[in-house]
Amino acid sequence: MATRHLLNLSRRSRKFSSPLPPPSLTQPSRSASQAVVTSEPAPPSPPPPDAMIYDRLAESVKSKLKRLENPDPRFLRYASPHPTLADHSSILSSPQTRITTLPNGLRIATESSLAARTATVGVWIDAGSRFETDDTNGVAHFLEHMIFKGTEKRPVKVLEEEIENMGGHLNAYTSREQTTYYAKVMDKDVPKALDILADILQNSVFEQDRINRERDVILREMEEMEGHAEEVVFDHLHATAFQYTPLGRTILGPAENIRKISKKNIEDYIATHYATHRVVISAAGAVKHEDIVEQVKKLFTKLSSNPVTTSQLVADEPAIFTGSEVRIIDDDKPLAQFAVAFSGASWTDPDSIALMVMQSMLGSWTKNAGDGKHTGLFRACSEGGH
Repeated sequence: MATRHLLNLSRRSRKFSSPLPPPSLTQPSRSASQAVVTSEPAPPSPPPPDAMIYDRLAESVKSKLKRLENPDPRFLRYASPHPTLADHSSILSSPQTRITTLPNGLRIATESSLAARTATVGVWIDAGSRFETDDTNGVAHFLEHMIFKGTEKRPVKVLEEEIENMGGHLNAYTSREQTTYYAKVMDKDVPKALDILADILQNSVFEQDRINRERDVILREMEEMEGHAEEVVFDHLHATAFQYTPLGRTILGPAENIRKISKKNIEDYIATHYATHRVVISAAGAVKHEDIVEQVKKLFTKLSSNPVTTSQLVADEPAIFTGSEVRIIDDDKPLAQFAVAFSGASWTDPDSIALMVMQSMLGSWTKNAGDGKHTGLFRACSEGGH
């Protein structure tokens, strides 16, 4: 009896669960009118029971993607299912870098920090000892010394007093591939600092007696450098790594060149390499980008317009890396200085950032660092007893 009762219940459930016949075309389509009012699409029908498990997963993913095409508008007010590019530089701790290129090719880059009370402004020139010849090697560094020796409207004494009265700092340096002139001043003195930089770069007089006096200064500087083995070792490194190429020359140049560099050599170097398209004027701190741009337009009007680019100069005289070594033995020295170089990535290569990170991870040490904890290569050498 129990078995027969269960069979009857099973037949009744199948009878009541049978699907309704579809409505005829002549029947009033009440359900169709309801479908127009309802905005939600009908849920997708599940796959048949005999479908494979992968087919079921595929159908599930397709249904979710279908729902993204018509998302609920309530969720679109603050977010979107579609990824978009967003610029979060305005909320970063570092200030935004703004760059403006003038019609003559001169570039202006600023990073404003209006909470600061000081600023640094500088002129960065894509020119250094690499772009000299064997006969003029040392003129870029000689020019760096002469640039502060007076202009047409600012004799050297007036220039020094003007910087001191501002409480500012005016300096420069020359490397193998760039030359930089910069000033650190209070926020209210930024326009005056730009005026001084523009004046010394465009109106320096290069008096002959001061050129002769500066020769002795540079020759004494060369003698002092010879006593610093940690500096000399890098000159030897460049000389052997870039043999007979521009990067193999020293920045100061040989002594015989320093004794014969003339005013014409200096002026020719400025006219050739201090061109507008090779100059970047940068400012950081208590500065406004628009103000710096307007001041640069008014002040920097006499720079060279020589169309020769740095890429053309490098192509004409490339620097070829050579795998070699040089050893200079001096048994009177208690310590040994050595340097190892590899052919790496250029400044414009994306891998240059990774190389700088690797350099930081390896670590470094100088005699000014003391005996504190260090990381990377120095710690491995010190703990290993080497």
